[in-house]
Amino acid sequence: MILVAGPYRSGTGDDPAKLAANVRAMNEAALTLYRAGHLPVTGEALALPLLETAGSTGPDDPLFAELFHPVAERLLDRCDAVLRIGGPSEGADRMVARARAQGKDVYTEIAGIPFGGGR
Repeated sequence: MILVAGPYRSGTGDDPAKLAANVRAMNEAALTLYRAGHLPVTGEALALPLLETAGSTGPDDPLFAELFHPVAERLLDRCDAVLRIGGPSEGADRMVARARAQGKDVYTEIAGIPFGGGR
């Protein structure tokens, strides 16, 4: 299981279209990983629906701080590796540092990831 970590808010000014483009970039990387036999995950795939359900009004509210990065951190604890994509991102860099501290593999390009041999 590989966590795809990339920018979500960085450089977006919280513009919904730019946020969505960042999520799409992570999902595109995840699809490539899936097709290579891995089980890819993103923190956004889990955190964003929880935020909506909790009634979050946006990235600056207390619910975002309670859920967004903590969900990704819990998810990372169960992953085997991280794929870091995209440009600057404090949150993605934090996931990379956490993965390295746990001895997990960290990749910066899909081409470097061994074939997963999925079903």
